[in-house]
Amino acid sequence: MIESFDAYLFDLDGVITPTVLLHRRAWRETFDRVFAAVGAEPYRESDYFDSLDGRPRFEGVAALLRARGIELPEGVEDAEGAEATDADDLGTIRGIGTAKNRIFAEMLERDGIDPYPGTVALIDRLAAAGKPLAVVSSSRNAEQVLRAARLRGRFAAVVDGVVADVEGLPGKPAPDTFLRAVELLGAAPERAVVFEDAASGVEAGRRGGFGLVVGVDRGAGRAALETAGAHLIVEDLGELD
Repeated sequence: MIESFDAYLFDLDGVITPTVLLHRRAWRETFDRVFAAVGAEPYRESDYFDSLDGRPRFEGVAALLRARGIELPEGVEDAEGAEATDADDLGTIRGIGTAKNRIFAEMLERDGIDPYPGTVALIDRLAAAGKPLAVVSSSRNAEQVLRAARLRGRFAAVVDGVVADVEGLPGKPAPDTFLRAVELLGAAPERAVVFEDAASGVEAGRRGGFGLVVGVDRGAGRAALETAGAHLIVEDLGELD
């Protein structure tokens, strides 16, 4: 039974909420402009899964540009080292990432977000059993998304892109953000479960020595999640008993 573990760590986008759909739309809109400006092949949906899915935003931008053989400067950080001051400057990595985040935030505010019912049902089961829960996300918008989904109060800890920057934690596929979250929940990795829909996140869970890594196939593909090291693969968390 899934309730036999001590703690549970959920990725956000694609596991708790379908924000991945908003992210994919925002990435497409952004990179359509970027690639058109440099005369590159148009953005493909496979670009998201190959280079962007599960990575911190600026790392994803750099990865996709490298994959296309495009070299751009990093861009200017703000005083906190987070966002680009050259917002919407599509000639820099940070400018591209900042433009995408602006588009995503506008979509979220305009359209809102509803969590996956199967995930909510599992969260309710675990909460009823007194299990501590955390969110581990590369997104810098995790708090905003959880509030929009009316779920922030269900989680004892949120380790997202903001926390990772402040604490100097490398992003997925490194296991550090998951290890930090399980520490905050007061549990050992081998007694905790990771729920992930991205191959990079599944790899992070396996590298962290977690007792169970559940891959949620929302489009990455069963083969990719298996290769990354998922112990179990489902299409929806409502399938778990």
